[in-house]
Amino acid sequence: MFIKPRLHKFPSLGPHGFHQVAYAEWGSLNSRHVVVCAHGFARNSRDFDALAVSLTGCRVVAMDTVGRGSSEWLENMEDYGFSLYLSDAAALFARVTAAPRDGSVSTFMRRILGITGAHQIDWIGTSMGGLLGMMLAAKPNSPIRRLVLNDIGPLIPWPALLRLKNVYAALHARFADINEVEQYLRNACATFGPLEDRQWRHVARYGSRRLEDGRYALAYDPGIVGALRDNKNTGIEFGNDFMFGVDLWPVWDAVKCPTLVLRGAESDFLLASTVRRMQERGPGAKVVEFSGIGHAPWLMSKDQIRVVRDFIREG
Repeated sequence: MFIKPRLHKFPSLGPHGFHQVAYAEWGSLNSRHVVVCAHGFARNSRDFDALAVSLTGCRVVAMDTVGRGSSEWLENMEDYGFSLYLSDAAALFARVTAAPRDGSVSTFMRRILGITGAHQIDWIGTSMGGLLGMMLAAKPNSPIRRLVLNDIGPLIPWPALLRLKNVYAALHARFADINEVEQYLRNACATFGPLEDRQWRHVARYGSRRLEDGRYALAYDPGIVGALRDNKNTGIEFGNDFMFGVDLWPVWDAVKCPTLVLRGAESDFLLASTVRRMQERGPGAKVVEFSGIGHAPWLMSKDQIRVVRDFIREG
């Protein structure tokens, strides 16, 4: 059974003003070990419910990237991109690393009791969330202690990006009820691996939004795909209209922290040849592969959770 998180929002500044960023949170506010979870391109923070409750002793925070989940949609579509996502993540870091201020403990007593905010941050990122983590970890003086990349690396082939575009062709789809949403997601996310029925219902519930007419739509702004096509706003060099895919090897080479790479054995986003290169350069990487799964593992099954939990608890 999933344990419900605490839900919060904070204002973050973009090119055209402030927007609200939502995040879910588990664990003690006084924990000095913060784990930040970041979802894939069109997913949301609640994908991490099962993983979060398994990380006992940690304060786990999962952000809805702007335009997804419960975060605000942007009026200016061109603002969607990695530059803004990185800024939002930095604002989240500042928020969760500060000492808790719930009014129950004075500043003096916080010092006496050693309540000084986060001591370390680990990042768990699926697909796009992994790219964000890699970029953040590559920055000078990065607060990221350990990095988990879930089925993503510094090289993404063009065919995989083309498939992503086709998968999200139903951005404007409408569904009569939550059962139709669930069936759609079972098909669209089949490569992520099998889930129990209750997990599929969880994915459908938090991956959709109810409209005023009673129907349902997917829980993200269709504008995010339009922005994806415009490489001026992503903060990533994609080459000529994605024809050469994504190449972030210089970013990978700048990462210094211990890194765990998870790969679906059938993945077209993270090729086996890319993983071998990741082990040979940059920070190197510990690699775990899950058979029978493509892009990207849900991180909801016990075996996948165990791998992540063991890595986070190392060191």
